[in-house]
Amino acid sequence: MMASKKLTSDEVNALMEGLQDSSKTVNIDVSSSDDVRPFAFGEDDLSLMGDYYALRQVNERFARQARTVFLPMLRIQPRITSFAPEVKTFDEYCASIDAFMNLNISRLEELRGPVLLTMPPKFISILTAAFYGGTITSAGGTRAEFTSTEERVIELVSEGLNDALMNSWRDLMPISLIEQGREVNTQFASVVDGNELVIICSFVIQLPGAGSDTLDIVYPLQTLKPIATQLRSRVQSDSSQDNLSWREMMEKAVLNIPLNLSALLGQPVMSVGNMTRLKIGDVVPMMINEGVTIKVEDKPFFTGEMGEVAGKSAINLQKRL
Repeated sequence: MMASKKLTSDEVNALMEGLQDSSKTVNIDVSSSDDVRPFAFGEDDLSLMGDYYALRQVNERFARQARTVFLPMLRIQPRITSFAPEVKTFDEYCASIDAFMNLNISRLEELRGPVLLTMPPKFISILTAAFYGGTITSAGGTRAEFTSTEERVIELVSEGLNDALMNSWRDLMPISLIEQGREVNTQFASVVDGNELVIICSFVIQLPGAGSDTLDIVYPLQTLKPIATQLRSRVQSDSSQDNLSWREMMEKAVLNIPLNLSALLGQPVMSVGNMTRLKIGDVVPMMINEGVTIKVEDKPFFTGEMGEVAGKSAINLQKRL
């Protein structure tokens, strides 16, 4: 049942009285209130880091690149949707997931903090079956451990997802992820203390005929504190210049720019009187310098000498200016 959002008659009357008495000054004594606490501007409250706009952009790139990790195993490209980051305590997050879960712990070297990647066992079973030629079907039943084959698949997937995550962060800042270990129970995943805040980035993976599963990336809030300003920023660094295809296209465009090439044989000098007496058929004497100046867009670049190649006049480049 949807709750009504209409104002009651008492609320409307109170609002009208407030508008009529807006000229009056109201003094509020907050010294005796237990619900009011002093706040200093600039106070370092990590839970107020903003809307994580840059992190949402990183997640969207990761969702696109993660598809290429699962494509060779599933033989189809799954649909992966990223959700807005959510802040919880680590205990609250652990209580929201199953007790048996694939937990991949890595260290983010640049920020000197851990990163947790979680995948449900059902999705691992689907990946393993599809990777070895099976069909994509949902596996049922509860489990307590992974098989050796599934452990190998987990290793391949975690390596691929870490690479995708590093590429996704590259436009914001370059990061390096070093794997530290894997667990199957949150009680043994010593990422942070239970009462510390973490940022949960969730990704829903939809497969035809197998429902959907959720993949999570968990960052300790304390780890992302040094780059809080960058996470709030809507302008990201231009580190995508390392893209090889972009450089190749730019180089091709630059090399195809047409330039005018000219050769200066000499510069004869003539008085105004002689020039006014010139007529068709007259010969103007000109001394050719020892070296011919070759200009590119009217700027001297080389000196050379006149010659002939295959019956055509040519210039032999001798020295660069």
